[in-house]
Amino acid sequence: MTDSPYQHYLYAYPHKTAYRPLSPPPRLRDVWAGEDRSALALYLHVPFCEMRCGFCNLFTRTGASADLTGRYLDALDRQATAVDAALAEAAAADAHGEVSVATTAIGGGTPTYLTAAELDRLGAILARFAAPGTVPLSVETSPATATTDRLAVLRDLGTTRVSMGVQSFLDTEARAAGRPQKRADVESALDRIRVAGFPTLNIDLIYGIGGQTADTWLASLTAALAWRPEELYLYPLYVRPLTGLTGLAGRDLDWDDQRLRLYHLGRDHLLSHGYEQVSMRMFRRPTADAADAGTRYCCQTDGMIGLGCGARSYTSELHYSFDYAVGARHVRTIIDDYVRETDFDHAQVGFTLDADERRRRHLIQSLLQADGLDRAAYRDRFHTDAAADVDLAGLAERGWLAEESPSTIRLSPEGLAHSDAIGPALLSARVRALMTDHTAR
Repeated sequence: MTDSPYQHYLYAYPHKTAYRPLSPPPRLRDVWAGEDRSALALYLHVPFCEMRCGFCNLFTRTGASADLTGRYLDALDRQATAVDAALAEAAAADAHGEVSVATTAIGGGTPTYLTAAELDRLGAILARFAAPGTVPLSVETSPATATTDRLAVLRDLGTTRVSMGVQSFLDTEARAAGRPQKRADVESALDRIRVAGFPTLNIDLIYGIGGQTADTWLASLTAALAWRPEELYLYPLYVRPLTGLTGLAGRDLDWDDQRLRLYHLGRDHLLSHGYEQVSMRMFRRPTADAADAGTRYCCQTDGMIGLGCGARSYTSELHYSFDYAVGARHVRTIIDDYVRETDFDHAQVGFTLDADERRRRHLIQSLLQADGLDRAAYRDRFHTDAAADVDLAGLAERGWLAEESPSTIRLSPEGLAHSDAIGPALLSARVRALMTDHTAR
């Protein structure tokens, strides 16, 4: 454990930098055989944006032509056909039943970079696995691409949640984060989203931007709250390799202190306005769960089907995807390879989880949520106690664990604030070595 609260955002375990080529590549029907397929997540990845934000290290590219997006959808269609067939073969070969999708999402990139007609085609691919309106659907958008015609298609697809990265309502701060946009355009896009009537609106904001103060941070929060979003995500700014902000000053203890102060300010402000904290980043209005009614998916135990060259898929023992990069040249190469791909029957790149890694993943993904880890559920799954499997004494010594309970292991409020230090500290030695050995490109 280090003194910096900002080591790494561990939104999945393990990170894709721990993935390696699988040799030999296993057939998908074998990968999914014997798995519980009763409550799967389905994620479609669209790796295109109209611009690359200065802080972004997602797998995406800018300036894609209509020809490329068309060929990408062709490849996505081929992959969906292969995955659908593999899942059907797995279901026919074991006693775990048919495939049932519990929740769906379209991310990126910016899915609404696609035209309305292309989004309609994307929806047809999605409908192979879940009929429109039958399960929750989340879609990411941006101020420039949240147009009326695109939003109409998303509404017809049964979208229940629209998420938009605003980052800051102040034009100067948006530019400092490498996201040139006007507040008037942001407000117009939010108005169109609200008029379209989606049950859940999420707004992303970033703290730690150059020149940002407590007053300007509160101004962005107040502007966001005027739209009464059902969800708000507060992200600390990171300066990562191969991104537009790489090389900027500020990666020091003073910046850590600034981000932590702004986090506390933002957290307390949202709590005082009736939001509940779900994780370090996520805040939700208590009435905002209507759109998620009936969702059975649990990220600790249930699988995920990923479609698209940046999407990952999860089974209980194998996480797999395609190659990963951040730099523009390498991203373009991977996308070009994907649109030419004809063999979607095998998993190409991934990480095999042994028993220790499965326990560790469950613990990390539970502990970094405000509700914490259910000790009985953990014991039922692994037949051990989580507190005995991973040494959490260091967290307790720092006051980052709530008072111990026989039923729950939970972070304290200050522990949640340090999630980006706690998550990385709980990496296994194997995952840490693979991530360290990964060559950024």
